[in-house]
Amino acid sequence: MLCLDFFFCGALMLCCTRLCVALLASHGQQPILDHDPTETEHTFPSTDMSSASTVSHHDPHNAPCFVDDIFAVLREAVGNDGELTNSSLTQFGICTLSDSSSGSVLLQLAKESIRDQRLGFEVLHPTGVLLAEEDERGTLMLTFDLPQSPLLKLSPALLLAFESPPNGGNLDVTFTSQSLHPNAQTVCISGETQYILLTGQASEVNVHQRWRISVEAKSPDMNQNLKVILISGKSGSNINLVPLLLFSGERGTDISSSLASSQTSFLCELKRFLGDVLPRDHRESSPLQLDSLQSLPPLTLGLSSSDTLLAGLINSSSITIFSFSSWGSVFQVHRGELAFSPGLLEELKLRLEQIVVKIMEVIREEQVGQRATERLGRLKDLSALSMNEPSAGESQYRAFLLLKALQTVARAYELQRGLRATRAGPTSPVRANVCGLRSLTVSLEKRLGLPNTVNINNCHGSCAFPLTNANNHAVLLNFHIESENVDERAPCCVPVAYEALEVVELNEHGTYLSIKPDVVAKECGCR
Repeated sequence: MLCLDFFFCGALMLCCTRLCVALLASHGQQPILDHDPTETEHTFPSTDMSSASTVSHHDPHNAPCFVDDIFAVLREAVGNDGELTNSSLTQFGICTLSDSSSGSVLLQLAKESIRDQRLGFEVLHPTGVLLAEEDERGTLMLTFDLPQSPLLKLSPALLLAFESPPNGGNLDVTFTSQSLHPNAQTVCISGETQYILLTGQASEVNVHQRWRISVEAKSPDMNQNLKVILISGKSGSNINLVPLLLFSGERGTDISSSLASSQTSFLCELKRFLGDVLPRDHRESSPLQLDSLQSLPPLTLGLSSSDTLLAGLINSSSITIFSFSSWGSVFQVHRGELAFSPGLLEELKLRLEQIVVKIMEVIREEQVGQRATERLGRLKDLSALSMNEPSAGESQYRAFLLLKALQTVARAYELQRGLRATRAGPTSPVRANVCGLRSLTVSLEKRLGLPNTVNINNCHGSCAFPLTNANNHAVLLNFHIESENVDERAPCCVPVAYEALEVVELNEHGTYLSIKPDVVAKECGCR
C-alpha cells in the first residue's frame, strides 16, 4: 500500500525499493516552488543564455492530491496482462518499448506502485529552473539547480510532466546531458503525451548540483514547434513544466506522517472515484454559487460529534456534495476522526456493505469501467472497519465519508433510470399535464468539488380540478376562479416539500458539514 505525505516542492524524486525516480511534474496541478515570496521567477545569473524562460510562482490550490495523482497514473499504466499498454507508452512519451530504457523503468515503477501503495517519502526543493535557447539552430537548454542531499547519490529516473497539453504536433525529441544515463535519450511527443520519462545518472558527491539538459527536435526546422510545446504563457515566458523532487523514505520512520498521508490518499482516491462514476450532464449552464444560499451554522465532524448527529447523517437521504478544493496547505493535512458507539458502528458497517454491493451493480449495468471498480476496491481497503478496534477513529471517518459518497452516487443513478423509464413508457396526455415533479439539473461552481451538478427538481403541470395535493386555500381559490372571478390568480403547481443539500468541506483545519435547507423539491402541490 502506498503511504504519502504532501509538501510544497520544486522537483519530484521517487525511490521505489532500490530505484529512485526524479519527477519533474505537474499533472494538471499547480505546486509552488520554494523561493522568496517577493520573487516571481527563478533565474541563473551565471548561466550565459539568451531568450530565457523561467518557472513562475504558482498557486498550489490542488497540491494535496498532486503526488497521489501521479501514483494513480503509474498504477493505471499496466494492462490486465501485466505489461504497459500502448496508450501508456504514448502518455509517457516512450517511442517503443523494445529500444527504450525508460520503458523498463516505467514498467518497474508501475508494478511497484500496484504492489506497495504506502511508500513514505522525503521532498527536496530545487533552487531554480530555467529553459533557454542556446544556439542559432534553436537548441533549447533545460537547467535546474539541486541543493546538497545524500539522496542525489541514487540513480534517478527523470519524469517531466506538462502543465498544459502539448499542441505543437508530433515530434521526436532528443534529451542530451551528462546527468542522464545513457547521455542521449529520444522521446516521442504527441497531443496525448502528458509526461516525458528519462533515466538519470547517480551523483558521486554530495554537493550542490546543476543539471543542464540539451533539448532538440530530431529535425532542426522543428525546434520552433518544440519551443511552442515547452514554453507557455501569454508572453511566452513560462516553462510548460513544473518541477517537484520526491524521495521515498523507509516505511515506519514517521508514524504521524504515515497516518496523514494514508488519509490523504483515501480522500484523493475518493475524489477520483466520484469523477469516474458519477453520471455526467453535458448541458452547458451558468454555475450556481452555493455561497449565496442560506445555510445552517456549519457543524464540525470529529471525535466530539454525537451519535445523534451521526445517526441522522447515516439515515439522511439528502444529496452530499464533497468540497476538496479548499485544501490550502499541503503541510497541514487534517487527520479526520469519528467515534461511533458500538451499536452505531455496526449499523455503519452494515449500511456500507449494502451500498457497496449496490454500486458494484450500477458500475456493471451502466458500464462505467474497470477503473471505477478498482478504485472502489481501494476505497474499501482504506476504510476497512474492525469491530475489534471500535476506537479506530480514522477508519470510521473514512467509512462514513465513503457511505455518504456512495449514497449520492446511488441516488444519481436512480434518478437517471427513472428519467429513462419515464421517457420510454406510455403516458396519457391528460396525466402528463397534471401537477407533479420534473427533473431539473443545475451546475455547481467548479471550485466546489464533486458532484458538480445537482438535481433540484421542479414542479410543472395543471392545477385543474381535482387539485393535486391542495390545501384549503387552494381549493377555495379554485372554486372562486371557476365561479367566473377571473381577476384572481389561479392555483399554481409549486414545491410544497423539500430536502436539504449537505456540503462536506475538507480542508487543512478539519471536516465541516454545511446544510443548505430547502434545496431539492421532493413533493408538489397546488397553492
